Amino acid sequence: MTREADVKWMSRALSLGARGLGQVWPNPAVGCILVKDQRVVGRGWTQPGGRPHAEAMALAQAGEAARGATAYVTLEPCAHHGKTPPCAEALVAAGVARVVTALQDPDPRTAGEGHARLRAAGISCDTNILAEAAQRAHAGFLSRVQRGRPLLTLKLASSFDGRIATASGESKWITGPAARHAVQGLRASHDAVLVGAGTARADDPALTLRGYGGRQSPVRVVVSRRLELPLESQLARTARDVPLWLCHGPDAPEERRSAWLKAGAALLEVPLGVDRHPDPAAMLQLLGTRGLTRVLCEGGGMLAASLIGAGLADRLVGFVAGVVLGAEGQPAIGPLGLSALSEAPRYVLEETLKIGPELMATWGARPPV
Repeated sequence: MTREADVKWMSRALSLGARGLGQVWPNPAVGCILVKDQRVVGRGWTQPGGRPHAEAMALAQAGEAARGATAYVTLEPCAHHGKTPPCAEALVAAGVARVVTALQDPDPRTAGEGHARLRAAGISCDTNILAEAAQRAHAGFLSRVQRGRPLLTLKLASSFDGRIATASGESKWITGPAARHAVQGLRASHDAVLVGAGTARADDPALTLRGYGGRQSPVRVVVSRRLELPLESQLARTARDVPLWLCHGPDAPEERRSAWLKAGAALLEVPLGVDRHPDPAAMLQLLGTRGLTRVLCEGGGMLAASLIGAGLADRLVGFVAGVVLGAEGQPAIGPLGLSALSEAPRYVLEETLKIGPELMATWGARPPV
């Protein structure tokens, strides 16, 4: 195979793997394509819940045609025994001739061992094909393994002048149907949706996935120090149908804890920070221990400010509408306590799209200097 062919097939494997985003945590959303004589004989991606793995799906589809084929896998095949046998061993048993990967798996249970087993079996291995694209595709999984916390995307829908509501709190709808549909796409690609208690009280959101039939909704995560959330809300009514995790402080009253447990919510106690609110860094670490790899924060302003201020917002996605609300409107982000422009967090523009009559911009965090 030429380098050009390797890039082509790996690009297709990455597209396949993206189908699993938001559905496969704590596992990575891997894609795999088996190619023989320039023809695809098998393909697969990690299935909902994380099993079967992409390689197993592709090998099952290929059957005997896998013998002598080249496998394109977006992450190093696993080498450890879990709920299923290692994918590296499955590839060896299937008789593939060559394996091409995009990245080495940083999980210490694999971390190069998958490649080593393949090579020990006489299988040719090449890696780092489209590595940069694979790092973006697997950013959530890599974050959980390497930093102990999920990748965090902060989504804001605002007016041209950065307001999310009028002075009276009216916010439906600043952006139009096309932008709201795009937000559903963001939810579909994340493991969890995160909001603050103020947003939960003001908007009474369901935070479920709409317009993606058959795809499971992300976990709903709400930050409320004292669990002061209405028990007659949509979140409470659906807590047994769609997972609801409530991040609260050590001082949350026992009666509120009992009521929410009875409603079907999971409670996550988070230590308080210096501002006497649940510490955002500790909260994300806790979410990481529960397996989440990608979290979409949808506000409000105070929660957004705490995440940005703590350097925890990895990506910003902003939907900007052509409406102006003025200084009396409610700001999209709360106080950051900056005294100089040089202290302001800066992000790198990655993409802009026109979504209906609105603008969608995606920004990435600058790497540490």
